[in-house]
Amino acid sequence: MGEVLVIGGGLAGAEAAWQAAERGVHVTLVEMRPVRATPAHTTAGLAELVCSNSFKSEAVTTAHGLLKEELRTLSGLLVRIAGEVRVPAGSALAVDRAAFSAAVEAALAAHPRIAIHRAEQTALPADRPALIATGPLTSDALAAALAARIGAGSLFFFDAIAPIVDADSIDREKAFPGSRYGHGEDYLNCPLDAGEYARFRAALVQGEEAAVKDFDRELLFEGCLPVEELAARGERTLAFGPMKPVGLRDPRTGRRPFAVVQLRAENRARTMYGLVGFQTRLKYGEQERIFRMIPGLERAEFLRLGSMHRNSFIASPDLIDPDLRLRGTPALFVAGQLTGAEGYSEAMATGFVAGVNLARAARGAPTLVFPEETAIGALVRYLATAPVRPFQPMNFNFGLLPPLARQQSRLAKKEAFAARARAALHTFAGAAADLAPHVLAAPGGR
Repeated sequence: MGEVLVIGGGLAGAEAAWQAAERGVHVTLVEMRPVRATPAHTTAGLAELVCSNSFKSEAVTTAHGLLKEELRTLSGLLVRIAGEVRVPAGSALAVDRAAFSAAVEAALAAHPRIAIHRAEQTALPADRPALIATGPLTSDALAAALAARIGAGSLFFFDAIAPIVDADSIDREKAFPGSRYGHGEDYLNCPLDAGEYARFRAALVQGEEAAVKDFDRELLFEGCLPVEELAARGERTLAFGPMKPVGLRDPRTGRRPFAVVQLRAENRARTMYGLVGFQTRLKYGEQERIFRMIPGLERAEFLRLGSMHRNSFIASPDLIDPDLRLRGTPALFVAGQLTGAEGYSEAMATGFVAGVNLARAARGAPTLVFPEETAIGALVRYLATAPVRPFQPMNFNFGLLPPLARQQSRLAKKEAFAARARAALHTFAGAAADLAPHVLAAPGGR
């Protein structure tokens, strides 16, 4: 029947433990709380929601909605429980935090093939297939053991994330391709004149920042400052820093702009672009308002917004395979935020994939790789193959999906993505013996 170990009782670990147990293997789920607390958690409960109580939109024309639909289709545990303990939140799925954690823990504790063990795991297991899903606040001892396995330079403890926009939402009449000094056309450049730069800088300086937790306060260093901090240091600091225009000419004017914001492709298909050097602690609403002041981004659709906080994550593209196995190991998997998957639904999705494959590894069966046309498959594929270095965490967004065959309006494109994902998931799950019994509906309905 097989035995497996799941380290970490957050969203990813809880989902993985359930999925592995449902597929016939015995699971030991190790959670260090309350034996050892973290700076962010307030309870010892499994699947505690540390940040918001919202799993975001349920509409399948949104990235979060599509990801949750796929988890429901595959009988995910946590998304089902979230629906049972939901609180009113319009089109979003929000939950009673305490009820959610209690229900998840009760379900796992009642499962005949799951044993919950409260202790700190300080070493990587070698006696059975295992999953590491310890999240952004992995203990020092386990982080050291992981770093020894993968290399200290492949484990990171700090996020400095810049916003990413949908390529189709960039105004190409204003943004022009090119690298500084004519070294190729690797970037899109959004030019600003002196007045536009002054207004943009003023907005950055006056923008409202997100609240910072105590354990995040001392993480800033000179090589990686928030863009609003740079703006506050002087009128021309940005223009001589990430917005320097040297070596660039705007083809519309034939002259060098006063300043530029450079956009860099974040994937091979060039469906999404990141704002280079624009890591930020501004509140999300402020980011959308202020960054849409940049010429060419007036109608930008943000696929990911910026953040800066403490986080433990690995250089996933250099280390994991698309089944979430740590490359070069027989049966050691990674899931959740430790892979660089940002967000609640993303944690559950990677936990689902890892749990299924953990059970397969215990039985000596081949692991599964979800199709890239699905939300789950596209997310995991990005984690395993992202081309941009240094690697930065990512939430699922439509920019991770393979492009559609033809151009469509924004809403029609999202509807087409969702329809294609449903069909791909139904075909894939129907062909996998340990997924087929869990499929609730054919494409197009439940």
